This record gives sequence, C-alpha cells and structure tokens, in this order.
Amino acid sequence: MTVSAAIPQAVRADVETLWDYHNMHHDVRPSDIGIGLGSHDLGVATYAADLYMQGMFPLIVFTGANAPTTVSRFPRGEAVEYREHAIARGVPDGAVLVEPKATNTGENFTYTRALLAERGLSVSSAVLISRPYQQRRAYATCKKLWPEIEVICASHPLSLDDYVESIGDVDRVINMLVGDTQRITEYPKKGFAVEQPYPDKVHTAFERLVSAGYKDRLI
Repeated sequence: MTVSAAIPQAVRADVETLWDYHNMHHDVRPSDIGIGLGSHDLGVATYAADLYMQGMFPLIVFTGANAPTTVSRFPRGEAVEYREHAIARGVPDGAVLVEPKATNTGENFTYTRALLAERGLSVSSAVLISRPYQQRRAYATCKKLWPEIEVICASHPLSLDDYVESIGDVDRVINMLVGDTQRITEYPKKGFAVEQPYPDKVHTAFERLVSAGYKDRLI
C-alpha cells in the first residue's frame, strides 16, 4: 500500500478538514518551558528535543503515565521514555523533568504545574508539544486550568500522509481525529476546557466520518 492510498479516498477530504482544524497554526517562539504531552507518538519527544536544541526553551517537562494504548509501547511510562529519547538526541540530562503520573490531558497540566511549583520554578509562557491532532484540545485544556500563561502549540511538522505513515495505522489516526473533535465540543460542557470555534464544515466532516464507522474514540 502506498502512502497516498493509505487514507481511503472516500473520506480523505473530511480527514484533511479535521487535520487542519486541530492544527493551531502557531509560530513557535522562545518561551519559558516546553511541555511534552505523553502519548503513543514518540514524535512528541523528537520535536521537543529539536526545539530545545534550537533554543526555544531552556527546560522540558515530559508528562504522562500510561494509557491502555501505550503500555506495551512504553512499559516504563510515556514521560520516562520520552525523556530518555530526548537525552539520546542531545538534550542535557538536567534540562528534562519528568511528571510520571498524569493519565489525561487535564492531569498533564495540573501535575506539571504542581511539579514546577515544588521546584520553585515560575513560568509565564510555554510551548505545548503534542500529537498534531491534539493541539487544539491541549490549548483549550491548558487555558482552562492554567489561564495565566501564554500558550504556543507545536507538533512534529509532518504532512498528514507522512504522519499516517509514521504511525503505521490509518484507522487509528482517523479514529483519534474524530474523537478529539468530539472532545472540543463536549469537554467545555464538563468544565474540562475552554470553548473553541467549531465551524460548520468541521461539524459536517465529523458527522460524515462517524457515519463511515470511525467511532472507536468517541466518548
């Protein structure tokens, strides 16, 4: 199967709509800290290390325990193995902190904030490094739980097709895109996140993908 054929043509336009929606299109600039959100995607740690080496922040916090989808890939925990990956890419040991307990995005920020406070570190800006389709939800969650800091969202800069190839599972990527889109509208109702714009074309693409059977990550 070629990369171009990985995404079914019947749903490609809708997948591209959601992919673009979740990208906050922020310009990365120097900030007080980088926060790498744990997941199954090692590209988060790769890009966090790259940004550190470019001088975008002096300290990285990797945050995340395990989810059912990551325990086999990162048996010692997402943040722990992200840290090792970043150090292997040249980030100094002393420039990486680990928050190993968080099991959801809200805890990522709550526990990271507590870790920094324990160490007497005050920050006013952060680059949030996440999976590409997690950017908007990460932003909305951080602004709810940590509203006083300036937030810049970033992800490993891959095209949609290259990202699907890197993950190796097109259905997983589409299901995650659909699930994160639902959370953009549902989580503010639960007090987990601030509201975000939700254009009609995004809603239509979401509904069509659900109708096509991409339901695995729905709440």
